[in-house]
Amino acid sequence: MKRKRNAFLQVFKYKKNKDIQYIQIDNISVEVRKKNIRNLHLRVDSPEGSVRISAPAKMDLDIIRDFAVSKLGWIKKHQARLKTRVREVTKEFISGESHFYLGEPYRLNVIERNQPSKVILKQEILELYVRPNTGVKKRREILNDWYRQRLKEFIPGLIDIYETKMKIKVSGFGVKKMKTRWGSCNIKAKRIWLNLVLAKKSKECIEYIVVHEMAHFLERFHNERFTAFMDTFLPGWRIIQEELNKLPICHED
Repeated sequence: MKRKRNAFLQVFKYKKNKDIQYIQIDNISVEVRKKNIRNLHLRVDSPEGSVRISAPAKMDLDIIRDFAVSKLGWIKKHQARLKTRVREVTKEFISGESHFYLGEPYRLNVIERNQPSKVILKQEILELYVRPNTGVKKRREILNDWYRQRLKEFIPGLIDIYETKMKIKVSGFGVKKMKTRWGSCNIKAKRIWLNLVLAKKSKECIEYIVVHEMAHFLERFHNERFTAFMDTFLPGWRIIQEELNKLPICHED
């Protein structure tokens, strides 16, 4: 005889893709994806706070539902945090705007001239050199390329430091746009990825993400062992994490 389910639990019939199902928990829709994995993984994505669970392919839906219910408080906490994040104002990339670099604001000064585009940082001013009639999209691309290059110059030094401390080797790193994460890693390939937006955040925030992703080479999951590694290699990381969680993860496409 099947267990009696709580009144607030409702299972939605999955769509054509048999590996995707949906469960409803306390008015929260949870997407369940069946994969060839061993353990359950739960995440709350920004900006909307959508909830997703990755589960082993043969795991019973009742077990997955019980897991989701046990994490209900955690889910609501993270959804509330996302709602309080301040969204960035849409930029027009014109002179006078404020743009951040390594956690500090700089006033943008757009200079038009018939020469190759470039970006120069001068004290509290960010000079953007563009050809006449260069549109917003192209100006954004030029500035993002500059941000990407600066990160690529800054990150290797951090990796070198923590490779020695953690006694691990990073095969490579990359910088790309991410909508929901500050960073990610490929444990098998020993490669890490950093969100391009980190160029706008403080050096401490960048360091935290680098260490976080490298720590996953030692422990895949966010468990007590992972936390112990973070405490060892970056004491005070919780304060930085809290600061970073208050900031928006977004890009202007």
